[in-house]
Amino acid sequence: MNFLENIRVALSSIRTNLLRSILTLLIISVGIACLVGILTAIDTILFNLSDNFNRIGANSFSVLPGYENIQSNRDGKERKQADVISYKQALQFKDMFGKSTTDVSISMNCSRSATVKYKDKKSNPTIKLEGIDDKYLDVSSSEIALGRNFNATEVQSASNKAIIAEGMVKLLFQGENEKAIGQVINVSSEKYKVIGVLESKGNSMGGSENVVYIPLLKAKQKYGTSNTNYMIMGAVGNSVVIEDAVSSAIGTLRNVRKLKASEQNDFRIRTSDGILSKLKDITTELRVITIVIALLTLVGAAIGLMNIMLVSVTERTKEIGVRKAMGATQSNILLQFLTEAVVICILGGIVGIVLGIGMGLGVTALVKGTFVLPVQWIALGIFVCVFVGVVSGLYPAMKASRLDPIEALRYE
Repeated sequence: MNFLENIRVALSSIRTNLLRSILTLLIISVGIACLVGILTAIDTILFNLSDNFNRIGANSFSVLPGYENIQSNRDGKERKQADVISYKQALQFKDMFGKSTTDVSISMNCSRSATVKYKDKKSNPTIKLEGIDDKYLDVSSSEIALGRNFNATEVQSASNKAIIAEGMVKLLFQGENEKAIGQVINVSSEKYKVIGVLESKGNSMGGSENVVYIPLLKAKQKYGTSNTNYMIMGAVGNSVVIEDAVSSAIGTLRNVRKLKASEQNDFRIRTSDGILSKLKDITTELRVITIVIALLTLVGAAIGLMNIMLVSVTERTKEIGVRKAMGATQSNILLQFLTEAVVICILGGIVGIVLGIGMGLGVTALVKGTFVLPVQWIALGIFVCVFVGVVSGLYPAMKASRLDPIEALRYE
């Protein structure tokens, strides 16, 4: 009996015991759907995060206050945030470091609960308000969809100008950028003229589309305090030299912060590729957990399939006897029942793969990203199906192949 004939017989047997086969097939498909679907979703999210980080710039870094250890009452150590980066320090760093091939920007967070009004339309108090300089959009790889960026004069003169994100256009101007340019909006009781609208980057990075940018000095005058932290961002022309730029930035900032040689850094430098590396480590753990869950599901499917095959051997004892009487060898019978088990698993696997790809497409739609065809996970799913089929069908197939033809023919 050739391979194609084995498959035909296997499909015929599946049709004969259709309900029983479908139930087993569904258990297998659930396991494969978990395996392929979740792994595809993880890859899709990671791919889109990586794409967004590249658009923001794998060649960028940001400077944040560090942490320092303090002695607690119980002789332990607690951590508190070190002194903020002041405006004077940020400006000094920009003057010293910005003379190199690195672009430097200074920004500050004004509010995360601002309210924006335009005529009779008003937002909830959930709008992010930030003060930026004229280099910020370039360093953060943000693009203007319509209008223009702040110029140096507007930043230094603390003018009442604003750049808004796409979410604000949707909220206040029916999503039409042209209507926003030149209009005066009210942000927390202060009026600003809109001069630019940002290109959307999407929300797959957790970034907000509901943000308003105002000139840095205006933000400093209205929202700055002695405890305000100023964010420093830097970007180099080539990501290859990012490590050298970070090392240079550390030395410059130590001088600005007047740290002694024996003192540790009281600031942190965060690079976008560093964040991405941590995300990849997390997703590796998620992949392992997903595979374990899927395998546990498939163990149940394997047990159910073995039970079906044992019942099938018993029901088809006389058929096995006839085949042996007509010249079928032990290997022919073994291969026939193994093929049947593998075919059931592959059919279940195909259903699971389709469901898994559907899950991946759903996640892609949610993050508004690009779908990544999970070729490696599809291959893994097929391999797992064949493996489960062989393991589940081996014992019943061996049992069938060892039946005595005379005793099998007598079986009623």
